[in-house]
Amino acid sequence: MAYSAILTDMEKTTVYLPSHLQRALKEAARSEKKAQAEVLRRALEEYLERRERPRLRSVGIGKDKELSGAESEDWLRAEWGKP
Repeated sequence: MAYSAILTDMEKTTVYLPSHLQRALKEAARSEKKAQAEVLRRALEEYLERRERPRLRSVGIGKDKELSGAESEDWLRAEWGKP
């Protein structure tokens, strides 16, 4: 993908960093010969890919002892009729 196309898909964000992280970011960018923003984007992408995704908590909340998912279509037809 062309660099100009990548820039059109981005949004500007302000991030406040503790001074030790800012120094480390500057050093990483300098040693990799990349922009600080590029180093920060890559680090954020790697972090977000690694983290555990939240699990759905609503599954089973409306559990009915008399009706299972397998029987739901039959129940809908009986109660509401066919559309």
